[in-house]
Amino acid sequence: MDIQQIRNATLVVTYANQVFLIDPFLGEKGTLPPFGQTPNAVPNPLVDLPVDVSTLLDPDAIFVTHLHADHFDETAKKVLPKQIPLYAQNEADVATIREAGFTNVSSFENGLTLGDIRVSHTSGQHGVGEIGQRMGTVSGIVLTHPDEPTLYITGDTIWCDDVATAIEQYAPDIIVVNSGAAQFLTGEPITMSQRDLLAVHQAAAESTIIVSHLESVNHCLLRRDMIADFLAAHHLSAHFLIPDDGETISF
Repeated sequence: MDIQQIRNATLVVTYANQVFLIDPFLGEKGTLPPFGQTPNAVPNPLVDLPVDVSTLLDPDAIFVTHLHADHFDETAKKVLPKQIPLYAQNEADVATIREAGFTNVSSFENGLTLGDIRVSHTSGQHGVGEIGQRMGTVSGIVLTHPDEPTLYITGDTIWCDDVATAIEQYAPDIIVVNSGAAQFLTGEPITMSQRDLLAVHQAAAESTIIVSHLESVNHCLLRRDMIADFLAAHHLSAHFLIPDDGETISF
């Protein structure tokens, strides 16, 4: 298995000889407005793609965990071939993606099988209170195969019962968490903070945890170096990987 960190939550996962593009956020640096009500009002994305976009256009399938603009943007809608199999979290998102012209869209809400790969749906909580409700429904995915490590991609969620349940149910070998502690001017973070990363490790002490969703959008203020320092202070660095954009991790 190879996991390439592209940018933000965008990943290219090569799993049992299948190539999956996760949450394509493909626009050029600075071409989108900042997320509002945040302390860092600069245009998104904050950084360029680390690879040529042409290298991302021919996966075996695409997974979109939810429809926020930093997970499925207008550029992705324009440049990705419309016939590629695309899987969304529920039928409502399927309908929206079909409106963008994609012709081979279905839901992974009830799980699916791609060859010998089993894809399972997980739930999450994109914040707490009123802000969490406004963020809407979000999902993660679990990939399992007889000859591969079990991979859990949490999607945009904080630490919550849904994540704890997924870890208990699937006992993942590898967990990709969306961090950055994305936050508005009021309320708690809507993606994983340092405290949440610690909770994930405590629930999955034998898992390797890959920290994604960093330094790419204006409301994510938790940086790679801050996470690395926190993990070092807690003697947990050996359990986590914090890839740079463009970096590939092989298992």
